[in-house]
This record gives sequence, structure tokens and C-alpha cells, in this order.
Amino acid sequence: MTPREIAALAREIAAACDAGAPDPSCGCAYPAAAAPPGRRVELAAAIDQTLLRPDAAEAEIRRFLAAARPAGFRAVCVQPSWIPAAARALRGTSTRVASVVGFPHGATVTPVKCLEAETAIRLGATEIDMAANIGAVMSDDLDAAFVDIKAVAAVTARYGAVLKVILEMPSLDRRRKIQACVVSKLAGADFVTTATGFEGAAADARDVATMQRVVGGVLGVKAAGGINTYAQLQSMLRAGATRIGTDRGHQILAESAAA
Repeated sequence: MTPREIAALAREIAAACDAGAPDPSCGCAYPAAAAPPGRRVELAAAIDQTLLRPDAAEAEIRRFLAAARPAGFRAVCVQPSWIPAAARALRGTSTRVASVVGFPHGATVTPVKCLEAETAIRLGATEIDMAANIGAVMSDDLDAAFVDIKAVAAVTARYGAVLKVILEMPSLDRRRKIQACVVSKLAGADFVTTATGFEGAAADARDVATMQRVVGGVLGVKAAGGINTYAQLQSMLRAGATRIGTDRGHQILAESAAA
């Protein structure tokens, strides 16, 4: 699709969502996620437990992975250099290994993102969290944003890996939020994600709701950035998130057990 066609489709979707009219092409016909899961195992299976600080040393990584192994998280997300360690530590569990591409700013050129994704998968990652080119979205260069995501999606599809596209929703106005979601879906993403968490803004349930209305039922919606408590996690799940990214997974599970 051309940038003009993508923008026109996004406007139509925005109008349909605002009017409350279901539009199967954008996922609005699908209801928001049900109330948050109550059982610990279901809750853990909705969480990507992350450790992406660049200053995390090997000892901390090993403790992180050892604690994650029995927890039952859906995935652990680590920097690319720690993928082999994560794959070894989690072998034999249902927890997946995720890593990041073009992180955290998304301004890396597309061929480099593709190489990062392929390398991460070869090292043992089965999920890729890619930072989109938000500068392109802010510039209304939807073609560039589309090509960037589509190229990485081709890599993840070839290896059967999951692609989650990080959109930095707090940086975008409503029109661009919807356009970014539409572009991600058309380009072949599996998830859209609210934010890296590295820009300081916390995930917003209103953004999650917008994302769910645009792509829900077709793509997953991941809420990430500043989700530190069970109450915050509940809010995101009620808004329509299907995955939660946090570095506080253990604390959240402990809170849920005490609630």
C-alpha cells in the first residue's frame, strides 16, 4: 500500500472506532480482553519478564534467569548478548526467550535491524521486540515505517519467531497512534507494544484500548513501560492488553497472591 492509502485507511479506522461501529478489517469487532486472570499460572503466562539495562552484569543476569525458570512467565526479554545464556537457563521450560532489535530508539537502518533479528533468532531467541522507526511515523513517512517493519517481519516469519513492534505511543498523537498500529498490522507484525520504557513515560491504559480497537483479535497488544504493580497490570489487561512487559514480574505475582 502507498502512504496515502495507509493514511486513508487509518482515518477510516479512527472514524469507525470513534463512532463505535465495528469494523472487522481493523479488529474493532473483537471485544476487549476479559477481566484479568486470577490464577497465578495464568497471570505469569501473560508476563514478559525483562532485564534490558545495559549495565546488567553476568551475575545479575544469572540470578534473573534462575528466578525466572520456575515462575512460568510467557517470556524473558534480555539484551542480545545474553540470549545464549537465557536459552540455556530456560531449556526444558515453556518460557520463551525474547530479545530486542533497533533498541531503544528504532532509528537503526532496516538492513541492520534484519541482521539483528536473524542473529538473535540463531542465538536462541524465539520472540523479537523491535523498536519501530517512530521518527518516520512522526514525519508521516508511513512508507518508510511500513518497509522497516515488513523487512523484519519477513525474517521472523522465515524462522517462525514472534515479532512485537514497539511504537512509543506516548510520543504520538491519536492520528499517528492509529496509523502506526495499522502500518504494523499491514507489515506483518504479531504484536504492537506501547513503549520501550526507556523514554520515561509509563504505559497508558487509554493507549492500550486504542491499540486493541485497531488491531485486537488480529494482533496481540503488549503493554510495557512503568508497570510495577498488580493494580497497574490489571488496568492494562482490562484495557485489552494480551501481554505485559515488566521487570517486576515476581513482585506482581506476589501481590496477586496476597490480593
